[in-house]
Amino acid sequence: MSELPENPAPCTRVLIAEDDPVFRRVLAAAISRIGVDTETVSNGDEAYERVQRGGVDFLVLDYQMPICSGIEFLERMATGKQNKHDLPPTILCTAKGFEIDGPALSERFGLVAILHKPFSATQLGTLISENLL
Repeated sequence: MSELPENPAPCTRVLIAEDDPVFRRVLAAAISRIGVDTETVSNGDEAYERVQRGGVDFLVLDYQMPICSGIEFLERMATGKQNKHDLPPTILCTAKGFEIDGPALSERFGLVAILHKPFSATQLGTLISENLL
């Protein structure tokens, strides 16, 4: 496995919203290797509640989750008048290929990237590092 980037910033918290418990643990382990704190939730509702409390510097969000999908979360953040915090830099992860309009989603929600599963830990770590400086 290739080298991951070094710690981008002290006291950085990355929130991972992913419904698959195994992939959630894999993401948390990979992101922790770049020296940031991680926190995980299993759906968009939990992610929304956690972001509203503040202290989230970066978000890794699954596209398709039960209860509240990644897109529903993003729409809620974009249109919600009760937002206390802006949307942190966000990477949207998806197993969908050409079924989604990546450029339109990126522009609409200001996404850092859309990563198609499977993707490399190095790629994820680099994107997080580059966008937390």
